[in-house]
Amino acid sequence: MPTVFEPTKGLTGVEFHYCPGCTHGVIHRLVAEVLEEMEELGNSIGVAPVGCAVLAYKYFNCDMHEAAHGRAPAMATGVKRVLPDRMVFSYQGDGDLASIGTAEIVHAAGRGENITVIFVNNAIYGMTGGQMAPTTMVGQRTTTSPLGRDPRQVGYPLRISELLATIDGAAFVERVSVHNPANIRKAKKAIRNAFDCQKQRSGFSLVEVLSNCPTNWGMSPLESLDWVKETMIPYYPLGNFRRPEMEESEHA
Repeated sequence: MPTVFEPTKGLTGVEFHYCPGCTHGVIHRLVAEVLEEMEELGNSIGVAPVGCAVLAYKYFNCDMHEAAHGRAPAMATGVKRVLPDRMVFSYQGDGDLASIGTAEIVHAAGRGENITVIFVNNAIYGMTGGQMAPTTMVGQRTTTSPLGRDPRQVGYPLRISELLATIDGAAFVERVSVHNPANIRKAKKAIRNAFDCQKQRSGFSLVEVLSNCPTNWGMSPLESLDWVKETMIPYYPLGNFRRPEMEESEHA
């Protein structure tokens, strides 16, 4: 009987700790599949964040480092400069990257560091109890905005991809989502293109992935996927914001 599905060698097989319905697991698999298909697993070094993905070093079947909160781009920069032939990536959430790590990510892009960043945007601080994040939607209720985010008091959600795309050192910036199968396939293609960008030494690459957080949003998994589509995507439009002159990967 032909094999129609098998686990990727890019993951260790350790059971994920994520909440039921969370799409971090989907994103992990996409990154792992891409590295496996590129035959780069043995040549890759990842940097795990502080946040829901803090245990990513247990899941990815490649060399991994753990960074202090928000400092993954700095650590990835050091690794890549010492080992320029390695495939180096960071995997970060919105609290890690867009709050305490804002300066780190902006200046990594500004320097054109030849690293790849997987940025998971679920519009909330997931691991620490559901506080408001820089990406929290206007009107969204969190533990620190129980009446909903009020832009008159705390400002508007940051569109990180659009911001980074204005920086000359950023070679590839794309926003995707994993709320349904069609978009999961598009997300994998974007991740492959980001790693191809690094392989071709084009400079800094980032893929922002819109994700859900059923637990802290107070929704069922299906409701949370609908919320990504109906509420997040209109504010965080999907698409490519910057790409180098490179041959786009045909791998899905």
